[in-house]
Amino acid sequence: MLDRPYTLLSCSVSMDGYIASAASRLLLSNDADFDRVDAVRASCDAILVGATTVRNDNPRLVVRSQQRRDERTARGLAPSPMKVTVTGRAELDACADFFTAGEAEKLVYCARPRVDDARARLGPVATVVDGGHTVEMHRLSNDLADRGVERLMVEGGGTVHTQFLTADLVDELQLVVAPVFVGDSQAPRFVRDGHFPWNPARRATLAEVRQIGDVVLLRYALSSRFEDD
Repeated sequence: MLDRPYTLLSCSVSMDGYIASAASRLLLSNDADFDRVDAVRASCDAILVGATTVRNDNPRLVVRSQQRRDERTARGLAPSPMKVTVTGRAELDACADFFTAGEAEKLVYCARPRVDDARARLGPVATVVDGGHTVEMHRLSNDLADRGVERLMVEGGGTVHTQFLTADLVDELQLVVAPVFVGDSQAPRFVRDGHFPWNPARRATLAEVRQIGDVVLLRYALSSRFEDD
């Protein structure tokens, strides 16, 4: 058994590197790319987002295509992958779409000081996992592997992206660039400050460039485990 899942990080950004405006979520992609992302989701065992993304974007994180759902079911899988989130404060609404949409298992990795609060609030709708004093992504990844997750898709937000990338836990980065500028330094970016393994002395490997309508998909191989389609 692998010690951690194959980890794919997926994000859409503006040309100036933002993932939303300061005031609201932005739909930076297009219908064709949304369908591509749906196919990637269907190929994974689990999808992970941070608690801020759950609160701000209220994502459903389910496979939309009925054909893909049926194909997963035919393979003995749930129609959509397991949903995973990470929280330090346990300030999550049990009625959020993350918890109520879809039949897949939901996991909440919570910092130890707030685990009891999280279980009281979310116990009926999710499995709350003690993530340690502060949730550490190596430990989380190992635990997911122990639960049978072989392929993990990380969909944000910026803090989670940063934690996975700076910990060198990402095998593949799928970055979609939209033909817009946000132009607001208060808006959230793709990543936060950090010490990243890829830098001028160690450049990431660009594995694919694909135009999808008016957006561009950049696929980067970030480890020797990279899976070329």
